[in-house]
Amino acid sequence: MIRYFIAAVEYALTASMLTGLCYGAARRIDIEIEIEVRGGGARRSLTFGILAGTLFALTLAILRRTTAINRGMVATAVLCLSIIAALCFIPLLWRGPSRCRFPLLWNRLFQWAGAVFAGSIAASAMPSLFLLPSEFMLAGQSVFSTEFLLKSGGALAGVALPALIGLGLFHAARRGRDFVFRLVFTLMAACNAVHQAALAAQFLMARRILPLTRWLFRFVMNAVNREAVFRYAGIALALILALALLADALLETARQREPARNPAEGRKIRARRRRDVRRGVSAAAALALALASLTALKAWDTREIPLSPAEPMDVSGGEISIPLERIADGRLHRFAWDARGVEVRFIVIKKSAAAYGVGLDACDICGSTGYYERRDEVICRLCDVVMNKSTIGFKGGCNPVPLAYTVRRGAMIVLIADLEREKSRFQ
Repeated sequence: MIRYFIAAVEYALTASMLTGLCYGAARRIDIEIEIEVRGGGARRSLTFGILAGTLFALTLAILRRTTAINRGMVATAVLCLSIIAALCFIPLLWRGPSRCRFPLLWNRLFQWAGAVFAGSIAASAMPSLFLLPSEFMLAGQSVFSTEFLLKSGGALAGVALPALIGLGLFHAARRGRDFVFRLVFTLMAACNAVHQAALAAQFLMARRILPLTRWLFRFVMNAVNREAVFRYAGIALALILALALLADALLETARQREPARNPAEGRKIRARRRRDVRRGVSAAAALALALASLTALKAWDTREIPLSPAEPMDVSGGEISIPLERIADGRLHRFAWDARGVEVRFIVIKKSAAAYGVGLDACDICGSTGYYERRDEVICRLCDVVMNKSTIGFKGGCNPVPLAYTVRRGAMIVLIADLEREKSRFQ
């Protein structure tokens, strides 16, 4: 559950923050345009762009699952489109309609650039979110199982947190100081564009479309390997905007900057200041939670869980013998055989009164990472999937690779030759 919550936050956070700021900018421009030229509609254009980008992302996610399309080429085209749109949108945002000789033309360009920018951001982030539930199904999970519902809940919570952050940034951009908002938006969009440029250049260099120069290789290597740095920079910039809104609201409350013409207007001003304080605090708290999720919570979730030590076993004449009373407690038991320098591990668990689950400590999907026991559950160390104990010993999903055994004279017998044949899985 936690793993998919973190993955959803990583996929959606930057896109959600930029979308919230775009809507804040559109709100500001709509108000200014209504005053200047009796027009507007920037938010409506953004909505159309995001819907188009989401539909494209859904189509791309379906094609990824059903056909062999060139994902790299499509993703690179979307990244390039997003960079171009950002380069057009940011100067228009700084210019403003009031300082333009042709405000109607400016408004049209602003709407188109904003729609393309927001749509390309959605198109680049949403495919990974749409494909996230498929990871549950790859592990053989039923959609009605508790495990699937928990992981789905974690993914939905991971989407909800960035959405709340985006909503908070929308209010902060709408009500905050104009220069602070424009600066934060520009720096955040620039960080995102730099990372997108590195991803696009990586694909183009791999296809020999761009020359493999030393400075370009270093730029791509540093930018791609430090993806988290760009995400943390975006969180820091968003936190500045949220705290600026909070500070302005508190200062206005303390200094009573806006005199009220009557008691009703005074109550309205005080209520608006209280809303600004709540929104600033909520946005800052959500950003802090996202940062904690991507750092401390992620470090805890990805910590390496040690495997239990291998238990002793009897070896004689090419056979391994394990007394049944030693494995009769229904717990996970791990054994290991040294196949000429390669440790081949296998696990045994009693499933019922007369049935045992026996398999290698490895699977066809996750390799030889192994399994561990948490309370009364057997879990894959790599993908965190909970095994159905009744299916251990059978092929399918993330189940352990089945291992043949026999029961003779009160002992379980495993052939050493069967383990020797599987040593390549553990090399």
